[in-house]
Amino acid sequence: MLIDYHTHHVRCGHAVGELEEYVRRGIEIGLGQIGLSDHMPLLHVDPSRYYPEMAMPMDELPRYVEECLKLKEKYKGQIDIRLGLEGDYIEGWEEAIERIVKAYPWDYVIGSVHFLGEWDITDHRQTQGWEGRDKLEVYQTYYDAIQKAAATGFYDIMGHLDVIKRFGYHPGVEAMDEVEALENAALNAVARSGVAMELNASGLSKPCAEMFPSERMLREAYRLGIPLTVGSDAHDPKKLGGNLDRARAALWEVGFRELAVFEKRQRTMMPLEV
Repeated sequence: MLIDYHTHHVRCGHAVGELEEYVRRGIEIGLGQIGLSDHMPLLHVDPSRYYPEMAMPMDELPRYVEECLKLKEKYKGQIDIRLGLEGDYIEGWEEAIERIVKAYPWDYVIGSVHFLGEWDITDHRQTQGWEGRDKLEVYQTYYDAIQKAAATGFYDIMGHLDVIKRFGYHPGVEAMDEVEALENAALNAVARSGVAMELNASGLSKPCAEMFPSERMLREAYRLGIPLTVGSDAHDPKKLGGNLDRARAALWEVGFRELAVFEKRQRTMMPLEV
């Protein structure tokens, strides 16, 4: 069975395609399960004063859930739809995040760090945020947030664990040991928490030209016994499942033979097909 557990849709503002278009495309390309996992609404910034088209408005969240559940019933027997959410971790906003995580019947919640304060490190419009900053300090702040996110218990899957590399900003070869230590500390935090993580294929089309996480981190995740799942992070129905053949092959090469899947926040393992 083929799966894609990371997808985004028109509601989030920076993707195209209705939820049903993704479901139909999933059937067309032979997915057995599709995870609908749009972005959690913004909590720590005023959406009316922030960069536009970042996430669904708060009043759209119940409508999103309702539509996903209707589609799950409509397409039963053709494809298994999983109700997901990509839930940002924002230090200091844990209570608000927890309320959203507990308020709806999610099948799974992806824990991702996009924001360091009000700076979204994954937004192409905000790369100026790197200017004048010590890159190693940014990496330290980012991976500290990953560790704190994993420890919350809010999430089932940790998302694109090394997305900090997305735009090619790196502390440099002289800091490679320090960066590896930060990555390993984050992976150890994920392992301690007992949650899964994803191999997110979208990095192949980004300036970093590498999946999230790197092969080195995948090998360490395998050594630590962290369960893996896969996601395309598609923002267009045409890109659903994109590069997931390469993701599955990469996992197989490392030694993984199963993928994590979720229903009602319960994880089971299914055979990895390559």
